[in-house]
Amino acid sequence: MHPPRPTTRGAPLDEPREDRSAPAGGTPPARRARTRLLAAIAVLVLLADLASKLLVVATIDRGENIRLLGGALYLTHARNTGAAFSFAEGFTVVFTLIAAVVVVVIVRTARRLFSTGWAVALGLVLGGAVGNLVDRVFRDPGFLRGGVVDFLSVFAPDGRVYPIFNIADSAIVCGGVLGVLLALRGVEFDGSRHARGREVGDGGPARP
Repeated sequence: MHPPRPTTRGAPLDEPREDRSAPAGGTPPARRARTRLLAAIAVLVLLADLASKLLVVATIDRGENIRLLGGALYLTHARNTGAAFSFAEGFTVVFTLIAAVVVVVIVRTARRLFSTGWAVALGLVLGGAVGNLVDRVFRDPGFLRGGVVDFLSVFAPDGRVYPIFNIADSAIVCGGVLGVLLALRGVEFDGSRHARGREVGDGGPARP
């Protein structure tokens, strides 16, 4: 007769956890779902950004302003060689390399992603980063120095009130804001939450 196994809170200590286990040689289903969500959001942002830029380049001349929504929004064809919202113009190569690094980091992070919120945030940033990166690589004046197409100007033409931006810029900012909120709430990439020195699992009790 074998002695009983030691238990904690009524469960054997050596009982395996099945929540996020993967099939032999496979990927956990929860992680696959979050990775697909990240990829889907990134692709949607990228397609919307590329389509809008192609339309602007084909229909609006440089410097032309089209008034919409009673002057709350203007379509203004501009080229930006800096960061988002025309910040630090003239550092195109630097921001191209930064964008490439961001893309690589997000793709690597997806391997350990279980949080839906972080999947949305990183998908927005990834789609926006790739959208602007495409412009920097393929548009004039040359490889890695291309000007990003910006076309949204709010409250006044030519970015007089707020810098001209595009869909990719908006996605990057929204993803960044969501990421900050998740970080402030203590949400980790793996879906766990840290609060006041304690790690809280998904639906489970706090662990000291």
